[in-house]
Amino acid sequence: MASIHKDVALDAPTADVWAAVRDFGALHTRLVPGFVLDTKCDGDVRIVSFANDTVAREVLVDCDDVRQRLVYVVKSERVAQHSASVQVIADGEERCRVVWIVDVLPHAIAGYMSTQMDEAAKAMQRAFPGRSA
Repeated sequence: MASIHKDVALDAPTADVWAAVRDFGALHTRLVPGFVLDTKCDGDVRIVSFANDTVAREVLVDCDDVRQRLVYVVKSERVAQHSASVQVIADGEERCRVVWIVDVLPHAIAGYMSTQMDEAAKAMQRAFPGRSA
């Protein structure tokens, strides 16, 4: 299984970034606007519409406010396995890191997934204007 790790540094308070991450239905407005165009929720499932015309069905596995960690899986006919965790870690008073790990099969899509995660990281940085690293 391919395991993709991204560590995104943000010049933003941990609480602000965690609030955006944990808002499961607001990717398109709070965390990665422009990269995600729309999010619709039905309980613990969100349908995510990306700017590249991809649509994903993501299922919330856990949202841990103590560890500031969110875990989700993607259900898809094209992807045999996709699980992800996003954790917000303080890096001083006004800085934090978003550690995003995705485990995916088949291996052949790992390059594509990594590139998309890089684009999402840029969108995260834009979501906190004037404060991102």
